[in-house]
Amino acid sequence: MTVTLADVAARARVSPATVSRVLNGNYPVAASTRERVLRAVEELDYVLNGPASSLAAATSDLVGVLVNDIADPFFGIMASAAQSAIGEGGSGRAGGEKLAVVCNTGGSPERELTYLTLLQRQRAAAVILMGGSLEDPEHLAATAAKLARMAEAGTRVVLCGRPPVPGDAHLAALVFDNRAGGRRLTEHLLGLGHTRIGYVAGPADRTTTRHRLEGHREALAAAGLPEGPTVHGSYDRAAGHAAVAELLAREPELTAIVAANDTVALGVCAALRERGLSIPGDVSVAGFDDLPFSVDAVPALTTVHLPLHGSGVRAGRLAMGTEDAPPTGTETIPGALVVRDSTGAPRA
Repeated sequence: MTVTLADVAARARVSPATVSRVLNGNYPVAASTRERVLRAVEELDYVLNGPASSLAAATSDLVGVLVNDIADPFFGIMASAAQSAIGEGGSGRAGGEKLAVVCNTGGSPERELTYLTLLQRQRAAAVILMGGSLEDPEHLAATAAKLARMAEAGTRVVLCGRPPVPGDAHLAALVFDNRAGGRRLTEHLLGLGHTRIGYVAGPADRTTTRHRLEGHREALAAAGLPEGPTVHGSYDRAAGHAAVAELLAREPELTAIVAANDTVALGVCAALRERGLSIPGDVSVAGFDDLPFSVDAVPALTTVHLPLHGSGVRAGRLAMGTEDAPPTGTETIPGALVVRDSTGAPRA
């Protein structure tokens, strides 16, 4: 059932005129009253109609692109590619172009839902959610419900590098096969003769972290080997640098370290060099994602290539409706193992 302005007024215990004043911002309203009204708007998931209030479907020229951290090349590459694809449809004034707005959530589930609510109120033409999601049942349910309401109102919903959850409806999902990539990476190290392998994982509550770690564990189990030490941290260089001390304290005889991504791998490499250890002579290091700098690292990083740019372009075209969605709604995108100089056989 559609929530009306009168419903919001009743919940906030004010007049409809007061609700209108708060939402339009054209009349002074007491701070406590304003807070009560905005809380009611949020609780009821009320969508404020703009000038085109008579239209039932989303008709805005706005496309929202949600990322965890735009400074992270993983997200920057995909967001830039998506924005370029979103701009393919038009030229010049009134040429059919859309305004792509990048929303940086900082990994906060609250910010993610806030941005989705703001885009919903603006009747965004499309929304793209990039990267893994938080593995919190309450947040996942709230997000799925929000996306379903947006889709029902005419907003195209696209997931890029993010697995759908039960309840996600009317959306297209491009999902990276992180589990298979993690498995291939560890299989490569096992094939070189490594049996003492440490792992620097991302945040424990993220889908990307879990899937990559599961692939690593599957490869060890298939080889009949126990899991080595694992340290969780952020997806940044500092986390990789800090993790090395703990890994070596727990297993001094490590001959290889798998990092959550290429940025983390850089921190691992720096910490190993500071201890006088050579790469890969003493310890092999592997990353994930194949970010642009990975080939220029010294030594160049063995990693798993994900088609970030191509996936971003496809996500943008799906958001614009210029490319057909996968037949089942979800498409799994494989990664490709890229072997470079940072991995080698362990010393005898």
